[in-house]
Amino acid sequence: MSDLRHTPRDHGGDLDDAAARFGGARTAWLDLSTGINPVAYTVPAIPAAAWTTLPDTTARAALEQAARRFWRVPARAGVLAAPGTSSLIARIPALRPAATVTIPSPTYNEHRAAFRAAGWRLGDNGTAHVAVHPNNPDGRLWRRDEFPTAALTVIDESFCDTAPQESLIAMADRPGVIVLKSVGKFWGLAGMRLGFAIGDPQLIARLGELLGPWPVPGPAIHVGSVLLNDAAWTERTRERLAADIAALDTLMSRRGVELVGGTTLFRTYAVDDAAAWQERLAQRQIWTRVFPYSKHWLRLGLPAPESWPRLQGALAG
Repeated sequence: MSDLRHTPRDHGGDLDDAAARFGGARTAWLDLSTGINPVAYTVPAIPAAAWTTLPDTTARAALEQAARRFWRVPARAGVLAAPGTSSLIARIPALRPAATVTIPSPTYNEHRAAFRAAGWRLGDNGTAHVAVHPNNPDGRLWRRDEFPTAALTVIDESFCDTAPQESLIAMADRPGVIVLKSVGKFWGLAGMRLGFAIGDPQLIARLGELLGPWPVPGPAIHVGSVLLNDAAWTERTRERLAADIAALDTLMSRRGVELVGGTTLFRTYAVDDAAAWQERLAQRQIWTRVFPYSKHWLRLGLPAPESWPRLQGALAG
C-alpha cells in the first residue's frame, strides 16, 4: 500500500503557466490540453429570477428529472445535481470511514487527491473502488464484471456522453455505487460548473447534506434543464465529434505517431519525446498535455473549427 498524501496533481488547461513559460497573451493560445468540446452548447436566455432569487426547489427537481430521462437512470437510484463533478469528488471519500481505496492507474488524479485528503490509503482489494469510464487519458472502458464488491464504488463517467452505449448507469441501483456525470465536457460548458451524482439513494442523500442548501446556482439549473432536453443537439454533436476525432487521428498518423486511446473529445498518442512535442507546439502557442508518469504520452483535445488550419500548420512545420 502507498500513502496518498504525496500523490502529484497535474491538470490540463493551465494556460497561465504556458504563457509564463513561452510568452504571449493567454487569449492568443490554442488550448488543446483539455477534453472539453470546443463547440459549446449555445446558452439560452436566462430568466432574471435565476439571478435575483435563491435557486428554486421545483426547478432543481425538474433538472434532476431531466437528468433521469437523459441518462436513463434506474428508478431506484438517487440523483443529485452539484456545482461540478469536482465538488462531488472532493466529498465522496467522507461517505465511508477512511481505509484502503483501489484506484487503477493511470487515471484522472483528483480522485486520489480527494481520498488522500480524507485520510485514505491506496492499495488492492480496497473497501472503496474508483474507475474512470472511459478512462482519462487512455480511454479504457470497464466491464461490469471487473468491479469487485466494495462498500463504495465510484464510476466517473465524465467523458461517457460521447459513447452512451458504453455507459454503466445500470449499475447505479446497486448498494454503494455512485456514477458521476459532467456537463462541462460533452456540452463544452466547463465554466458553468454543473455535474451529477447518481446511485445508492442513501449515499446520494448524504452527499446532498455535505453540499448544503442551494448547491447549484439558478442560471446553471436553467441551462442544464434546457440542454438535457435538447436531443437534436446531442445527436448532431456526437456525429461531429466522431468526424473531428477521426480527422485528428489522420493528421497525427501522418506524423508517424501511434494512437494510445481516448474518446471523441481527446486522444492520447505515443510519441518519441512528449516533452519535446509539447514544447515545439508551445512555440506556436498551442498547448497540449503531457503526463509525469510517461515520457511518450501526448494528449490532444479537439480544436474549434476555425483553429484546424493553425494546428495543421504547426504539425507540418
